[in-house]
Amino acid sequence: MADVLPLVEARLRFALGVPDARAAVTFLGTDRVEVLRFQETAAEGDLVRYATLGMSAQPMADPGALLADPVKGPRAELVISVRSGLADTDKVLRPLAVLAASPQVEGVIVAPGASLDVGGPLWPGAPFTSVLVAEPGGLVEDLELDPPLDPVRFLPLLPMTPNEAAWKRVHGAAALQERWLAHGTDLRDPLRGQVPLD
Repeated sequence: MADVLPLVEARLRFALGVPDARAAVTFLGTDRVEVLRFQETAAEGDLVRYATLGMSAQPMADPGALLADPVKGPRAELVISVRSGLADTDKVLRPLAVLAASPQVEGVIVAPGASLDVGGPLWPGAPFTSVLVAEPGGLVEDLELDPPLDPVRFLPLLPMTPNEAAWKRVHGAAALQERWLAHGTDLRDPLRGQVPLD
């Protein structure tokens, strides 16, 4: 069976351009995960995007299944976008790799609407300790693979403060996203404050 990672990297390059940096992280008992950094100059300012490469090498397994299917099952990579030059966001590489390894380490399926906690700031001084997994398809289109393999989905991550994460657990992901939208929250601002939750 063909290795999916070269196809995944080609899709990332097609959507985001040539990465200007990459780092590899390996955790005991897991496959290697790389994080690629892409710089982009947009009309509203410079952005930096970080994308994982390696999470989709294996399908995510249902934690309730006795045996993991080595072929079938959802596949994904993670993407986070922030404004560059405002914080030391390159330190997000390790937390992002930890999240990408979580399906192998913890046996979880990462899907839109889920909250992922990194146990500390996403980068030095960040008010965010977790992320909301958003719907794929906007920034990087799904990568279709030959059957019976599931497509690779590129899941955007939206940083959340601890209070936003707690509010989301009670009210749901859609309600939090509506609140962000209603208040004009810049989710790419690495220094943004918490949205009003009253």
